[in-house]
Amino acid sequence: MVMEQLTVKTMTCKACDVDCQRFGRHRNGLRRFRCPNCKKTYTEPHQKTLGEMYIPEDKMLMAVKLMVEGNSVRSIQRITDLDQNTIMKILVLAGAKCERVMGALVRNVKVQDVEADEVWSFVGMKEKRVRPEDDPTFGDAYVYVAIERHSKLVLNVTMGKRDQITTNVFIEGLRDAITSTGRFQMSTDGFGPYKTAIPDTFGDRVDFAMLIKVYKAVPEGERRYSPAEVSSVEVVPVCGQPDYDMICTSIVERSNLSVRMGADSNDVDQSFRSDGDQRGAKRREAFSV
Repeated sequence: MVMEQLTVKTMTCKACDVDCQRFGRHRNGLRRFRCPNCKKTYTEPHQKTLGEMYIPEDKMLMAVKLMVEGNSVRSIQRITDLDQNTIMKILVLAGAKCERVMGALVRNVKVQDVEADEVWSFVGMKEKRVRPEDDPTFGDAYVYVAIERHSKLVLNVTMGKRDQITTNVFIEGLRDAITSTGRFQMSTDGFGPYKTAIPDTFGDRVDFAMLIKVYKAVPEGERRYSPAEVSSVEVVPVCGQPDYDMICTSIVERSNLSVRMGADSNDVDQSFRSDGDQRGAKRREAFSV
C-alpha cells in the first residue's frame, strides 16, 4: 500500500507526454513530480490565497480573524509569524473583497431612518505633520458610515478625506444601497458638505436634519486626553419635514465608538511611513545626547 501511494501519478510530462511520479516536496511545501523518461521535475501549480499571495490559507484566515477581533498588527505578527507588510497586504486584499461583496449584496434595502457619521483616523502621520513633499494620502483620514436605525444594518462605508468630494461619493453609494422609492428620514452631524450632497442626491424623498453639538472649552490641563463636554445641542432641519423626535445620531456614534475602542491606537504601521520621514529618529537622537 505504501508503494502504491508513492507511485501515484498526478502530472504529465510536457516533453514525453507520460505520467510523472511523486518526487518529494519543494521548499515552499508544494509537491514535486519527476518524469521517469527524461527525468525532468515539475512542481504542482501554486494556489494563490486571495488571488495574489502564496502564504497558506489557514495562516491568512488566522490573520483576518485576529484583525476582526481587534488585535494589532504587531500582535498578529507575533502569533502568526507573518511579516507586518504581509499582514497589511492581507488587510487590503480582504477589505477590497469585502467591499465588493457588500456592494453586490446590500441593494434595494427598504429604510425608514438613516444615521450617518464619520470616524477619524490617520494614515502615516497626523495632518499637522504632513509636509508638501509627503504622499498625498498621508494625514487625517475619515471613514464615513451610514446605518439604518431600526435594523442596525450598515448601508454604506466610504473612506477618504473629510471634504465635499468624499461626501458626494459616500451619499451616492448610499443611494445605490437603498430602494429608489419611498420617503425616509436621515440624520447627520453638522458637517457642511451634507447640506448639498444629500438633497442633490435624494431630492424631495428625504426628510433631512442635522444634529449640531456645541462643546465647552476644555481646561488647559485636560485638553490632550479628556473629551470635550457638550454644552448644548441644536437641531437644524435642512429639507423635507423631519420628525423632531427621531432626529438622532446615537446608533451610528455608538458603532463608531466600538470601532475606535477596538483598534489599537498605539500600533503604528511602519509600512505607511515614507522612506524620507526620519524626523522621529532625529528627535530621539537629540534627546539621547
